[in-house]
Amino acid sequence: MSRTHAAVVGTGPNGLAAAVTLARAGLRVELYEAADEIGGGLRSKPLFDSDVLHDICAAVHPMAAASRFFREFDLAARGVELLHPEISYAHPMDGTRAGLAFRDLDATCRHLGPDGARWRATMEPLLDRSTGVVDMLLSGQRRIPHDLRAPFVLAPRVLAHGSPFAGGVFRTERARSLLTGVAAHAVGRLPSLAAGAVALLLGHLAHGTGWPIPRGGSVRIAQAMADDITAHGGTIHTGRRITDLRELDHAGAVLLDTSPKGLLQIAGSRLPARYTRRLERFRYGPGAAKVDFLVSDPIPWADPEVGRAGTVHLGGTQREMFHQETLTSKGIATDEPFVLVVDPMTADPTRGLPGKRPVWAYAHVPNGDTRDPVEIVRARIERYAPGFTDTIVAQQGISASGYEAYNPNYVGGDIASGAMTLTQSVLRPVAQADPYRTPVPGLYLGSASTPPGPSVHGMSGHLAALSLLRREYGVRTAPSLAPRS
Repeated sequence: MSRTHAAVVGTGPNGLAAAVTLARAGLRVELYEAADEIGGGLRSKPLFDSDVLHDICAAVHPMAAASRFFREFDLAARGVELLHPEISYAHPMDGTRAGLAFRDLDATCRHLGPDGARWRATMEPLLDRSTGVVDMLLSGQRRIPHDLRAPFVLAPRVLAHGSPFAGGVFRTERARSLLTGVAAHAVGRLPSLAAGAVALLLGHLAHGTGWPIPRGGSVRIAQAMADDITAHGGTIHTGRRITDLRELDHAGAVLLDTSPKGLLQIAGSRLPARYTRRLERFRYGPGAAKVDFLVSDPIPWADPEVGRAGTVHLGGTQREMFHQETLTSKGIATDEPFVLVVDPMTADPTRGLPGKRPVWAYAHVPNGDTRDPVEIVRARIERYAPGFTDTIVAQQGISASGYEAYNPNYVGGDIASGAMTLTQSVLRPVAQADPYRTPVPGLYLGSASTPPGPSVHGMSGHLAALSLLRREYGVRTAPSLAPRS
């Protein structure tokens, strides 16, 4: 019987990216997934109607269009179509026009009026060096960036938009709130330098490679990666939960796509006490509480322009978002959390049927929050879209604590797999030269709890796999990820 060179635990985007990389390097790879289907944060399935597909976790994928792993993997060549709404994201306001981030930068600047020139001055230099900025932020954070000008373009903007003085950058509330809604994707205290970096990364991509929605749902990305793994000899086991590292003693090396909590559960008995204590100090951030709606009509936004956006941020003014997100990060629950809404049919009309449209939404809540989020989220949408309630055909919610039961990597509902503080954004899960290598020989961690952190970019798994290849098998040249001709 051929020996397994590497076992990968978890088939989220990072586990799949790691397995793609290892299999492409010629290793015999086996993947183990506790759920009955692969994908982790890339799962999609019908919830209320067999012909209407809902994304269970991630729905919009700016990183899948921009990261180095996916640029080389080439989703388009594998039949995965990333569809772009005309407006990347929108931010409704009470009693006035919404903030709109068109994919076209010029259109956005015209829309922002007095702040158009300031928005351009913020975004255009980042767009000019976008590949360098993306590759610097989506890296292992341990080496000098390839584009030496990228940090000098990014740093002053992070300081401006991630500091307590961020409110003075733009003149109008529309522009301030529009960018602050993106900063809230950091799911933590606002303002902060980490959130400022997130705002500028995602904010400039909205005018570049975009915030696309995969035709047919997020699962299409997972399927493309799984197909490449099996085409290169890999084996995927679903419905197989690994609870002890000894179950994988047949493998030459093991890579875990888990949180530090999962690493401790699987390998705790083999980890040195000092490393265990460092993992136990790893901080988890606020939770996400998810709601899926099946509606009869497009969302009746008070500002109809919002209906052209793929993603909508519901948070009110910049000051309100600073206050709300900081309360949430402190564990204080409120009835007016920050909410993200996605209407997939703005880009992919095939996702629904006449009179049946999927709507994806989640709220930022304290870690471990047990409340059913349906009424809270419904009310937040109704505030900016009067009559939304009357369109609801079916609805289903999952609390932050329930999210962990669904996916153990989401500790307390933390979909970022670790608080996005400035220090922990870089030194995750612990401070060491190779963040993917553990003290146990042959054991690696390659999840969103390692650099560069959350989102569907595949880089954490890819970089962990490169570390494994280098140290365990002496492979120092990264394998090609391009599709076979």
